[in-house]
Amino acid sequence: MSATRITVRGESPYEVVIGTGVLEELPGLLGEKVRTVAVVHDEALPEIAGPVCKALEEAGYTACPLPVPSGEAAKEIGVLAGLWSDFARLGVTRSDAVVGVGGGATTDLAGFAAASWLRGVRAVLVPTTLLGMVDAAVGGKTGINIAEGKNLVGAFHPPSGVLCELSALATMPHQDYISGLAEVIKAGFIADPKILELVEADPAGAASPTGTHTRELVERAVRVKAEVVSADLRESGLREILNYGHTLGHAIEKAEDYRFRHGHAVAIGMVYAAELARLTGRLDAATVERHRTVLTSVGLPTGYRADAWPALREGMRVDKKARGATLRLVVLDGLARPGRLEGPADELLAAAYKEIAE
Repeated sequence: MSATRITVRGESPYEVVIGTGVLEELPGLLGEKVRTVAVVHDEALPEIAGPVCKALEEAGYTACPLPVPSGEAAKEIGVLAGLWSDFARLGVTRSDAVVGVGGGATTDLAGFAAASWLRGVRAVLVPTTLLGMVDAAVGGKTGINIAEGKNLVGAFHPPSGVLCELSALATMPHQDYISGLAEVIKAGFIADPKILELVEADPAGAASPTGTHTRELVERAVRVKAEVVSADLRESGLREILNYGHTLGHAIEKAEDYRFRHGHAVAIGMVYAAELARLTGRLDAATVERHRTVLTSVGLPTGYRADAWPALREGMRVDKKARGATLRLVVLDGLARPGRLEGPADELLAAAYKEIAE
């Protein structure tokens, strides 16, 4: 089956290549000037990092594998500092490149390492998870976490290309795959309702990397993100709609010390945002219920602990969409009609949380 190419436009256009056997295109994305390639990869993925390094070596590059911790443990300042030292040891110059291989946390880290080394070197991302393919690796947002919050330190650094090797999805743990599906469903609610229809038609298939519609779901979700990012690289307005469900979701992740899967947190956050929209008269009850039905059908959570609200409210204060003391949330004014809710009263926020409290 041939590869699908989706262009992300902007000041530095690049392609997201989706299919099987797409790793062979990696050398072409790096170009002729590159000599040394730092391959930042999840330490748990030698079976994927190995072929990447082999492809680079066969193309004449010097490939230097640099394993990093799995998951959010990779997005720490100590790990980043270690990569900077590795780059110095390897002699990575401004004409060389970084390749990030792994899930969203790994590609976030690799991208930020590339953005910050010598004020910016070329990066190519090879996401190996559903979350990485449809969200983290597309759009040029890079970053790490600090104790005060997730992704508060980072940079916009568009990659030179993204390779989505669909065969890698078959190796994912089931719950990790389901977590990524939350971002796919999010794309359905904010922009492409056909995604919701595909999930509703075959929830079991949607929840499996071997499902009938897996490739179409990935492609549709990537197109949604590519179109939004192309119009607003630096999150000055439109791009904020991609954060649907993320305000409460990030607060849950922080409260759980980042041991809670991102997609699971976002799923809860989407239901919360839908309830907020309903309570303010912006969204009908049927669409709110559709959130719960679609998410539940694939095994995603839709509620969270009742006693957690004070900690979650505090965590929402440092959300990236906030402006000064004013909290701003992405909500829906209807299916595929995202909008913003600015400065909601604490009483309203608490009332919406009661609707999802368990």
